[in-house]
Amino acid sequence: MCVLPGTLEFQQEDNMKTLDVIVAVLLVVGGLNWGLVALANFDLVAFLTSSGGFGMKNALGSVVYGLVGLSAIYQVLLWRSIQRRWAVA
Repeated sequence: MCVLPGTLEFQQEDNMKTLDVIVAVLLVVGGLNWGLVALANFDLVAFLTSSGGFGMKNALGSVVYGLVGLSAIYQVLLWRSIQRRWAVA
């Protein structure tokens, strides 16, 4: 589907693409975090949010973990829509 610049549909599609990129970044952060946990027993999110050592969390860490989880749900449920939006399928 061709969407013309300046239309409401174009703006909505652009907003959804921005959300897609944010979700992808959060999933990469989550994947890197789990990889570091498995390989080095190092919790990147805990380190970045200054909550302490492995497995420790504060309010900001809880938000990050929650956003990563919501990103995974978004990706699973809207996988085909995301592919169409980016003209992959």
